[in-house]
Amino acid sequence: MSKSAVVAIIGRPSAGKSSFLNAAGKEKISIVSPWPQTTRKAVRGIVNRPEGQLIFIDTPGYHKSDKKLNLKLKSIAEENLEDADILLYVLDSTREAGSEEELIASLLVPFASKLVIAVNKIDSPDAKSGLCRLFAARQFPAVDAGRIFDISAKTGEGIDAVLSALYALAPEGEALYPEEYYTDQEVDFRIAEVIREQAVNRLRDELPHAVYVEIADMESRKDGKELWVRAFLVVERESQKGMVIGKGASLIKSIRVESIKALRRIFDYRIDLDLQVKVNKNWRQKDAVLTRILK
Repeated sequence: MSKSAVVAIIGRPSAGKSSFLNAAGKEKISIVSPWPQTTRKAVRGIVNRPEGQLIFIDTPGYHKSDKKLNLKLKSIAEENLEDADILLYVLDSTREAGSEEELIASLLVPFASKLVIAVNKIDSPDAKSGLCRLFAARQFPAVDAGRIFDISAKTGEGIDAVLSALYALAPEGEALYPEEYYTDQEVDFRIAEVIREQAVNRLRDELPHAVYVEIADMESRKDGKELWVRAFLVVERESQKGMVIGKGASLIKSIRVESIKALRRIFDYRIDLDLQVKVNKNWRQKDAVLTRILK
């Protein structure tokens, strides 16, 4: 009988959770950025192999913070621990394990029986996978060394071994999604995430965290061969608009053009994107906005 499991991926910001998901699914599922806290929702990616189906949930990076947005991101990560069949803990081998890593470990200890650990970024010259393995062994004495893996989500090294370990833990069950699915994300969410990825990778300082994307309109055209989309990059302050637009509208144009290119690799129809910038003052303090963009 085939296997089926929900796998929650947890780790510190920028540990490589989204990169792992994209590598495992061999598709663009979750956006990737050098900025921490890029993932804001629990993003689902689906991996189908002869052994069965794994449904991955890429949770937001877990770290200490009292900011309202970050508190909500933490709650999203925590909510998925209990419900998942398996937990995949991604450690960044280029950073020393500190108090945040110990906090995550303390959350995961009660779930040791369903835990797999991936020590990521072993391709980096700064990698210290041995120290990460010592940390994991100390924090999780109940986790067998055979469930701890060195990986590079960037190069793909070790990904198959992790998947095999996850399938070994997965219970028997029928697939929850058709075999051709690699994500259950809605079209508007995928478009918004690609735009946000292109924006945050071109912005500096606090701006990547001060931006969200609002899809205002979508209209199918040319007998389904084109989707027209009006979207807004929303910032917190009037002074940030010009920084996102750029001199002579160069930055907003670059974000639009590169978003269209990225979307062309995802969808089998053309995306015509009308992209603008607007202000929603102090949106990160507004529960209604946070609920809408994080739900």
